[in-house]
Amino acid sequence: MPQARTRRNRGPAAAPANRDALIAAGRRLFAREGYEVPLSAIAREAGVGQGVLYRHFPDRLSLALAVFTETIDALAAVAAEPTDASRLGRLVDRLIQDVLDNAAFVDAVVNARHLPEFDGEARIRALLADPLAHEQAEGRVRPDLTVEDLMLLIRCVYGCVRTQPEGAEESPAPGRLVALVDPGLARLVDRAAAARPRRGLV
Repeated sequence: MPQARTRRNRGPAAAPANRDALIAAGRRLFAREGYEVPLSAIAREAGVGQGVLYRHFPDRLSLALAVFTETIDALAAVAAEPTDASRLGRLVDRLIQDVLDNAAFVDAVVNARHLPEFDGEARIRALLADPLAHEQAEGRVRPDLTVEDLMLLIRCVYGCVRTQPEGAEESPAPGRLVALVDPGLARLVDRAAAARPRRGLV
């Protein structure tokens, strides 16, 4: 009879790897099962005990925010790309896809707004500001478009996800929302969507 696999406690040396495993497991399970997925399930997915999970993340929100911070770091890498890479389209496309793939990120933001140390929304606004100004200077998007308009767009996509009829198989269609905000922005987002391997806007 095969023996059950046992965990070997490597003590403090395992802490960074355990934290990374918990964040990766949290990302997968938040996306698959939602923000209220049991923390015990995340610990099992990561291959650690619940005690290890609580040493790194004392509550659900702290884990969700760690996952969300990684998402913002990925956005920052996009924002640092050359201006000719259509950064604004890539950023908006990435934000939309993150909401479609994992609305739990937005749930985490909503739950974190009362925390004085949470700066996630401010970081996203800052990342959008320069690419938006560049596209406006090039005449590719409306001159009156603001960062707050873009944040509102992402909130609308989130609303589509959360109000989708139960049992519906199709994802919401954010492309129409982007086009309503600005056809020029829609063209940039469509171009970014076509350049990535994942599914495009529908």
